[in-house]
Amino acid sequence: MKFWPFLPLALALGTLTTCRTAQVAEGYTAYPTYDGPDLGLTFVRGQAHLRVWAPTAEKLQLKLYTAGSGGEPAAEYPMQKSTGGTWVYTLPAQPAGQFYVVQATIKGRQMAEVPDPYVHAVGVNGLRGALLDPATVRPSSWEDDVRPKLAQATDIVVGELHLRDVSMHPQSGIQHKGKYLGLVEAGTRGPSGVRTGLDHLTELGITHVHLLPTNDFASIDESKLAENRYNWGYDPLHYSVPEGSYATDPTNPAVRIQELKQLVQTLHRRGLRLVLDVVYNHTAAAAASSFEQLVPGYYYRHNPDGSFSDAAACGNEVASERPMVRKLIVESVAYWAREYHVDGFRFDLMGILDLRTMRAARVALDQIDHSIFMYGEGWTARPSPLPEAERALKANVGKLDRIAAFGDELRDGVKGGVSRPTDPGFVGGQAGLEESVKFGIVAATQHPQIDYSKVNYSKAPWATAPAQAINYVACHDDRLLWDELRVGNPDATEEELIKLDILSNTIVFTSQGVPFLPVGDDFLRTKGGSHNSYNQPDSVNQVDWARKARYQSVSTFYRQLIALRKAHPAFRLPTQELIQQHLEFLPNLPASTVGYQLKDHAGGDSWKTIVVLLNGNKQAVHLPIPNGRYSVVVAGSQINSQGLRTVEAEDGGGGIEVPASSALVLVQP
Repeated sequence: MKFWPFLPLALALGTLTTCRTAQVAEGYTAYPTYDGPDLGLTFVRGQAHLRVWAPTAEKLQLKLYTAGSGGEPAAEYPMQKSTGGTWVYTLPAQPAGQFYVVQATIKGRQMAEVPDPYVHAVGVNGLRGALLDPATVRPSSWEDDVRPKLAQATDIVVGELHLRDVSMHPQSGIQHKGKYLGLVEAGTRGPSGVRTGLDHLTELGITHVHLLPTNDFASIDESKLAENRYNWGYDPLHYSVPEGSYATDPTNPAVRIQELKQLVQTLHRRGLRLVLDVVYNHTAAAAASSFEQLVPGYYYRHNPDGSFSDAAACGNEVASERPMVRKLIVESVAYWAREYHVDGFRFDLMGILDLRTMRAARVALDQIDHSIFMYGEGWTARPSPLPEAERALKANVGKLDRIAAFGDELRDGVKGGVSRPTDPGFVGGQAGLEESVKFGIVAATQHPQIDYSKVNYSKAPWATAPAQAINYVACHDDRLLWDELRVGNPDATEEELIKLDILSNTIVFTSQGVPFLPVGDDFLRTKGGSHNSYNQPDSVNQVDWARKARYQSVSTFYRQLIALRKAHPAFRLPTQELIQQHLEFLPNLPASTVGYQLKDHAGGDSWKTIVVLLNGNKQAVHLPIPNGRYSVVVAGSQINSQGLRTVEAEDGGGGIEVPASSALVLVQP
């Protein structure tokens, strides 16, 4: 995510009251907790039952409305105090309204009207909960929806996408622009007949579609969609409700539920799994949140003076280590997986969340489907009062079974550091980054041939299995790969930049671990150099499908590269031990080059030996390789698994020439 100041919609739409007092964290341990599965609005034979945790409230009022915004309450009921700090009320079989809020009185002060934190259906802008059971809203044959098969986590190929970006371009060929249904449309075509949208994702060969936040967020006014505002959505309003601006009718609570489920079902039918980008580390505005209006102070971490701590650089950070916060996060994750059949979760600023919460989420998902993938950003934006040893940081990934983190060592080693955008990186000929590249090649695991003292960031391996490492060179944050290469290599021609681009992701997709690609990077997507497009217009953010037509040879290469990886298990070894056994780096190579072999039919591969040679220099180099006769399957921008040509390596022959800014992949069948 990027970090920005914003005026949350909840604040813009009304005056809210907060009565948070400076209270040390230890004081919250005295609050009663509730362990039951029925927090929020639940339904038994169609009748609604509401349970809200508000242990410090003196009273809690339930109010019903006939509309999602505006108007006066149609009915009002006092909720009854129950066990574990909760308040309950069973609604009549035919309630007076379709929407609800609760309003607490704490220390004699009447708080704002809010939906409960477990709300699963809302009206426009999430101002009120909806008296709707999401389980009753489903597309046809939803009960037959199944996740595509996945043998092991290292088989995953992630394609990252903002839902709006894929369809907004005038030449996308997609009718439902900016909507869930835009990614449901089949047969869409762009300039020169190139496949767009859903068909492009299928053609590309990814296994998982990672959508930037689709939970209800605050920055877009759903009642004014004609204003055509844009936001990435990293300002969560409700954790467990779909965003309304992506629905064809955000005023109807059922529509966003129906259309997101339809999207999931469509992806599954195409053999694609869905990853949701979830933002549990902060909320849009603490004072406006249901958290602060119902249990002031409890859901957030604080500085010694009582102010909100801010590891998220968004005004607050959530106290995931507290029992009822952990329960909310874990049950929200499980709800998305169970109710919407979501196949994976990318945790924004995962380093803010505590280890116990992440482990509990892993256990909850395993009870649904062991193959659901979890990964996140193993860092924070700013310091946190929670000790580092307790947080889900990259350095602690070894304590998180089957949870992955992004590997910024490889990212910045390949193309230059995010904080040093003018660095050309390994692919631009910058020396001294070889060990950082090798660190990513072995997926941040322990390997005896890596000099960890020379790795750019981590001075020790942090993954215990390759599936814990996400390998990438770009994502929505900062510049896209094409734009970054232009900044780091300002004198390069377009032809030279294309070589750097192809080399960058050839490294990613031949490395161990889980590869990650922003959709559109496969045809040199650009945002005009923007490094933080979170609220910039569609003209900046939209995927320009004309570039796919213009750079069809590049697009074809990416498809072939992904297919090569998927066809050969040597690139997808599932354990650290197998990497140590089969992956051997070639010694004594010149600066800005890396070479290694995958030997002895690694992973049961049909190829006995695979040699990968990477040359970041701006001139050709000769690299020594083990003796033998090889078939060249990748040579720069050319790829053919049946072989492009054959080469012979013999003692004293000087090795093989690798052209400037390119990779060679050689194989022995």
